[in-house]
Amino acid sequence: MSYIVSIVGRPNVGKSTLFNRLVGRKKAIVHVTSGVTRDRIYGVTEWNGVKFSVVDTGGFTISENDYLDDEIKNQIFIAIEESDIVLFLVDIKIGILNTDIEMAQILRKKYRKIILLVINKVDNGKYMYHDTDFFCLGFNEYYYISAINGSGTGELLDKVIEVLKKNIKDNKKDRNDTEKFLPIFSVVGRPNVGKSTLINSFLNKNHHIVTNIPGTTRDSLDVIYKNFGYECILVDTPGVRKKSKIIENIEFYSSIRTIKTIEYADICLLMIDANRGWENQDMNIFRLVEKNHKGIIIIINKWDLFYKKNDSLQKDFESLIRKKIAPFNNVPILFVSAKNKNGIHNIIPTAYAILKARKNRLKTNILNKIMLPILKNNPPPSIKKKLIKIKYCTQLPSRTPKFIFFSNFPQYIKESYKRFVENKIRYHFNFKGVPIQIFFRKK
Repeated sequence: MSYIVSIVGRPNVGKSTLFNRLVGRKKAIVHVTSGVTRDRIYGVTEWNGVKFSVVDTGGFTISENDYLDDEIKNQIFIAIEESDIVLFLVDIKIGILNTDIEMAQILRKKYRKIILLVINKVDNGKYMYHDTDFFCLGFNEYYYISAINGSGTGELLDKVIEVLKKNIKDNKKDRNDTEKFLPIFSVVGRPNVGKSTLINSFLNKNHHIVTNIPGTTRDSLDVIYKNFGYECILVDTPGVRKKSKIIENIEFYSSIRTIKTIEYADICLLMIDANRGWENQDMNIFRLVEKNHKGIIIIINKWDLFYKKNDSLQKDFESLIRKKIAPFNNVPILFVSAKNKNGIHNIIPTAYAILKARKNRLKTNILNKIMLPILKNNPPPSIKKKLIKIKYCTQLPSRTPKFIFFSNFPQYIKESYKRFVENKIRYHFNFKGVPIQIFFRKK
């Protein structure tokens, strides 16, 4: 059973700082600008042998008739609804504002949850004697902490565990024990191509905020997907722009989060906007995934706007992309509409097929039996009157496919011949959507 602790409060009270401290890494963006966090961000932590999930939320505001603020509030309320404990954060340096009072009233009247009032930014002992009367918010007890340096968080976590242990009946039955072993599929791409819409369509609910404003998603957001016999972690990521077009620090941090997400993903789902086609930034993201040796699927989104116009358009589009991404063009290309859910049912099975291919290990005798005759009939070009021969090959034991070929003069083998060898491996063995590495060494 998974227990959930959510962190709520108005903007800039330190929710993301506390979240990062509890989960033990900088997963949520922290910035002096208020309103940076928008969607719910999930993480897992452990204290005194008890594991539980922590949820960071956007800042609660009083403003009305603002679509983005309304969506952020909706995400906050969903987090509260699914939580076992709510940490209501306030700022001791600013004191109590009307927003804090309204939030407290909503928590007390609307939700029958265990709520702990957490007074943050007590970075100095003198703040503990601040004259602000936090009892007026209507909670029996509160906890002084400093999220930035960690003081007081131990006492807070002791209380959280004390409350959770009253509800724990079977400590062994913890969903988070299995989360570590689930494959991670990250949705990456430029801003506003439909990444969050795709996640919402998979889950059949508005789990992430979706607007027409590019850059709505700012953090990398993990969700569990279980359906049709498949189970994985789906990660929604911020859109990646060209460096020259990044105009604010928050967007820079978002791009860094996406790059980090690619590094720990198993498969990357690269989304393309059919309206804009394949652009240089799409190529940059593709090469970044390839450089990190991750499996990849190219997803052409918003295809519902085009597929009825011309039967050959899809083939031409696909052919153009494969020419652009050569030599690594043995990649699944799927045409979908994330909004209408057309074609999205093929994505997860295809990702699992790539995951299987990524783990494919070839027996040395079979590899040599197939590859050596090909290389003998098509040897590397001679250089400096030296006849280059490849005598033996094997696959290295590693998490991603790596092959080593032993030759008498490996230093003279050119990159073009390496691509030839890779193409032959892909032709005879199933490594679709998987980057492979080839090395030539002295026999």
